[in-house]
Amino acid sequence: MDLYLLAELKTISLKVTTVDMQKPPPDFRSNFEATPPPILIDGGLAVLENEKIERHIMKNIPGGHNLFVQDKEVAVLIENVYSKFKLMLLKKDDQSMKNLLTQLQKIDSHLGKKETRFLTGDTLCCFDCELMPRLQHIRVAGSFFVTGFEIPKNLTNLWKYMMNMYNLDAFTQSCPADQDIINHYKLQQGVKMKKHEELETPTFTMY
Repeated sequence: MDLYLLAELKTISLKVTTVDMQKPPPDFRSNFEATPPPILIDGGLAVLENEKIERHIMKNIPGGHNLFVQDKEVAVLIENVYSKFKLMLLKKDDQSMKNLLTQLQKIDSHLGKKETRFLTGDTLCCFDCELMPRLQHIRVAGSFFVTGFEIPKNLTNLWKYMMNMYNLDAFTQSCPADQDIINHYKLQQGVKMKKHEELETPTFTMY
């Protein structure tokens, strides 16, 4: 998402190629073997792994350093959201759901106190690029796999934040379809996608 934002700001030219890791094309296998995406190729240089990609963006891509702000409070606030979500998918019990919702309430409270569009201000930063894709996974996969789960509508600050993100091309263009998100977790659980599911028209839960 960081790169989509920089492309939207016209500081870089971006081309995205998706790869089916179940059946990677020969040129991908010969160059990267079993290396999972994302892989950044900049001027012929291949950069692997999320942290190295972030460092490369910050140091080498125009405007990239502006995305990476220092905010320990926000870093701590969002660091456990995804792990609590994964635990809820695993256990599917009231306590794990409660733990995730408590974390979402803390984020909602933070946004209410800040009164800004995004986590650290009115400008998008690395923390937003980390949190929002996870919120989308929580929204889509959470309701699919865990009966009765949804992001509560009374978390009005969080929903306003999500609506702001849904209005950004940088998010909508980088957001996977609902089916891709759900299939990602099905594969983790050892469940294969059925043939009719592969043929479904992609849908995107937004707004």
